[in-house]
Amino acid sequence: MANGPFGGNKPAKPQRTPLQALVYWGTVLGIWGLIFVVAFFAVFARDLPDTSTLYDVKRQPSINYLDRSGALLAVRGSQYAPPVDIDALPPYVPAAFVAIEDRQFYHHFGFNPWGIARSAIWNATHDGPQRGGSTITQQLARNLFLSPAQNYRRKAQELILAVWLEMKFSKKQILALYMNRVYFGAGAYGIEAASQRYFNKPAKDLSVGEAALLAGMMKGPARYSPVSAKERAARRATIVLDEMVRIKAITPEQRDQAFSTPVQVSATLANQRAQYFTDYIDAQVRSLVGEPTEDLVVETTLDLPIQVAAERAVKQGVEAYEKQGVQQSALVAIDGEGRIRAYVGGADYAESQFDRATTARRQAGSAFKPFVYLTAMEQGRTPDMMVVDEPVKIGNWEPRNYTGKYLGQITMQTALAQSINTVAARLASEVGTSNVANTARRLGITSKIQLDPSMALGAVEVSPMEMAQAYAPFANGGFLAKGYGIERIRTAKGKVLYDHNVDKQARAAVIGTPALQYMNQMMREVVTSGTGTRARVGGYDIAGKTGTTSDYRDAWFVGYTGGFVTAVWTGKDDNTTMRRVTGGGAPAEIWRSFMTAALPRLKATPIPGGVAPPPEAPDPIGDLLNPTPEGPAAETPAGTAPPPGQLPY
Repeated sequence: MANGPFGGNKPAKPQRTPLQALVYWGTVLGIWGLIFVVAFFAVFARDLPDTSTLYDVKRQPSINYLDRSGALLAVRGSQYAPPVDIDALPPYVPAAFVAIEDRQFYHHFGFNPWGIARSAIWNATHDGPQRGGSTITQQLARNLFLSPAQNYRRKAQELILAVWLEMKFSKKQILALYMNRVYFGAGAYGIEAASQRYFNKPAKDLSVGEAALLAGMMKGPARYSPVSAKERAARRATIVLDEMVRIKAITPEQRDQAFSTPVQVSATLANQRAQYFTDYIDAQVRSLVGEPTEDLVVETTLDLPIQVAAERAVKQGVEAYEKQGVQQSALVAIDGEGRIRAYVGGADYAESQFDRATTARRQAGSAFKPFVYLTAMEQGRTPDMMVVDEPVKIGNWEPRNYTGKYLGQITMQTALAQSINTVAARLASEVGTSNVANTARRLGITSKIQLDPSMALGAVEVSPMEMAQAYAPFANGGFLAKGYGIERIRTAKGKVLYDHNVDKQARAAVIGTPALQYMNQMMREVVTSGTGTRARVGGYDIAGKTGTTSDYRDAWFVGYTGGFVTAVWTGKDDNTTMRRVTGGGAPAEIWRSFMTAALPRLKATPIPGGVAPPPEAPDPIGDLLNPTPEGPAAETPAGTAPPPGQLPY
């Protein structure tokens, strides 16, 4: 029992009722929550961007890229249209975006804590692509004011700005701002510009299916483009339509009707090709004329029908050899002047925009051997000269043949045709690896060339573009042909800003006779009876060289006819091995498939220069009986061929 106030136990403290406890802990949590919010704003609101730019629209001029015949290749740059009134759109158009992007849009205050929590749990428990929990309001805040950087500060500022937008604007205004500013790919910003670019119609005339396609692109405009990824875009649109039915934006009957009505993409946009090529020259446009301040037209060297054949050949070739580990391929075709006529940087631009035609550097393998043999020809060797295929040791390096066998005495022509490693290695050692490197640079290789003995077998990293332009002198009579893709740049009003032919300098002669004829003779045999027989195209004069690197990491075929050369590479982006894929396999077949389609259009001619005649044996008695007017040192009369080994230019 409790005692009085002067001793014993103190009276028991009265217990709070449930309601009092709720009020008490609610107050405590509220105070701490307020402290957290104040601290949150104090930390992340210090460097918020200026929101006064909310209504500013900075339009980048558009650039139309044309092929050599004037056909449209691609459109780059920004296309903005006047903001569309959301009330003028069919109700299902904004509903499509709400259904797939933010079903709780009309019920949250800028952010959805349950959506954020679900995304966090998913991302923590699943590998692969991460899910986002951003609402439409948060996406608008990011698009208007913030960078796409993935970090906690940006996410926190995105949340603060989303709350600010919700306080300042109505839901209808926020949705209208979002739909008028979001990027839809192909240079189109906003629903009106996207509708015009993809479907050639105003947004108010969009069908249910078209609205679903556009809404589905929000997950990734390039990945879900109805132009470059039709099947993926269609599957995504199906999900959007199902979600629209779920939120009762459309009826099941409307969804079924959308399924049965094919969506027709703009013919102009659908025909855009050469996206790798457009990326390649887009940066060059800016370096040539600066940042454009008005709409431009770029006339390119590309030949659209040939480009289509190149893209088809690469895609089909990769698919055909997929089981052998081929994951990627690149193709570059240039004519004898250096004009890029076809350019493919990968098997599928929608899947990967990384350009393997010029950005990637991979070992050339035996496709580098022609530079070794050309150096030898220029030092006096001939194709019929005998060499010995036998084990060889250069320093600590012992090159071996692909077959593991040795052929003994063979001609140099046979050694190149059969891609004999021991002969190429010994030959490079004899003529000097520095001289081989100089030859390769003279013809157009710009990458660093190491001088170790292994360079003879292609331990040199190069791009398909370099290989194409370095083989071009074999195809065009011995002239340097640096690859280029832009003929002319002009404004939409017709003012010429750049012309490739203005102040054009004469091309340098980089291979003389008889070395040029010797090399063409030997590389013809590569195709007729050597490692490149799969590249043969009936009825045409074809020459070239295969290349396969150690462990089958890279495979090449670089081949040519008169005035036209194509380089093909196959491999994997991670540089891991394929399953016994050689240059005479996948690359040669891709090359043949492309050239079979391209050669009739090109009206190809034979490779300039026939087989050089063997040097005449000395005839001192004949010289004495029939002396020349000026003696043995007489100059070559005008109009006659120069002596062997001298440039005929």
